[in-house]
Amino acid sequence: MTEATKNPANTAAPQSHRNEKVGQVVSTKMQKTIVVEVEMRKAHPKYKRVMKTSKKFYAHDEHNTARTGDVVRIRETRPMSRLKRWQLEEIVRRSSLTQMEEPQVKTA
Repeated sequence: MTEATKNPANTAAPQSHRNEKVGQVVSTKMQKTIVVEVEMRKAHPKYKRVMKTSKKFYAHDEHNTARTGDVVRIRETRPMSRLKRWQLEEIVRRSSLTQMEEPQVKTA
């Protein structure tokens, strides 16, 4: 009996150990690059009060699919430029703002 048949969880594709984060797209003004703001909740070291902190990450978006306001999952990757060390993995939720901004095409 092999190791894969003993444990069915091992039959799936191997999981990568790269770091993943979920955040909101705040800028898409660069070509093939998005800026994602990730909000973290941390306890204050001395006062133990939970505080929100946020950090911006530059991520590679090969097909320019993400739009401002979308919630996306980014994944750590090799350095692609001076600031870009993340890659767009998937769009978790589309923003409702961008759907309203798109002009409606009227057919006559």
